[in-house]
Amino acid sequence: MNMLGLISNFIRVVENGSIAAAARVKGMSPAAVSQSLSRLEAHLGVRLISRTTRSMTLTESGKRYFEKVRHIPHDIDLASQAAAIETKPQGPLCIATTAAFGRYVIAPLMPAFKASFPDIDIELISTDRNVDHRLEGVDVSIRIEAQLNDQLIAKKIASLPFIFCAAPTYLAHAGIPETPEELSQHACLVFRYPTDGRFLPWTFLVNGKPVNAKLNPQFISDDIDIIAKIAENGGGIARLASFIAQPLIDNGRLTPLFCDSDAESLPMNIYACVNERSALNSKVRAFIGFLEAKI
Repeated sequence: MNMLGLISNFIRVVENGSIAAAARVKGMSPAAVSQSLSRLEAHLGVRLISRTTRSMTLTESGKRYFEKVRHIPHDIDLASQAAAIETKPQGPLCIATTAAFGRYVIAPLMPAFKASFPDIDIELISTDRNVDHRLEGVDVSIRIEAQLNDQLIAKKIASLPFIFCAAPTYLAHAGIPETPEELSQHACLVFRYPTDGRFLPWTFLVNGKPVNAKLNPQFISDDIDIIAKIAENGGGIARLASFIAQPLIDNGRLTPLFCDSDAESLPMNIYACVNERSALNSKVRAFIGFLEAKI
């Protein structure tokens, strides 16, 4: 059990006043923060926070525990800084990334990163499965929001748009949907998340609230490039990250949808993750900073 991670999440919840606010600060999902808090309480055998759907209050045990642990993250940061004696980023750097993001975004940037940091030797793992940082020797992983868990420290580094699109040939015979509600009448090309078999929902922001569109899946795949290829050839409507869709739109192979709609697609949030704060050494910080500047 990663006690430091559990304690850190607890502190963030108390300092920010809610699980949702702590999740935003930590770059985690609210469910992951809530689960982390429950694990800590189960480990201690006491209730730290009394929470309902509308409020949360520290228990007496929670108040005493918070006063004892609130200094720990700061002390760890100071210790890590004292131990960091590297004069410049150097040595092996193992990066894990989702397959599509690695192929379309990370790989093209690697020559420039290597030119900026010639003493860093790069290994790039491109996979949609969940990697284990410790067992696989991963220094930093690049993950989308659905992959976050309470065992990792995550920092949001980018927010990239999703684009709903289809081939002109498909739209010519099936018509052009004007609203997300009309997607249920069209052939939808759906991505199945390979780690747990879930469909990634097509989420829109309507009147400030997230709404999942009702879909009519005609093709399903765990490979986004396959979905893009089916869309190119008139198979239906796809939801693609902008780094995949935009080149196909620019050359006329796909047409973007809902450009004038009041419904806005929620973006793809990208996070850089390490297994503990001490893993944020100079080469990892160099890589994260480089990505933030380039994306």
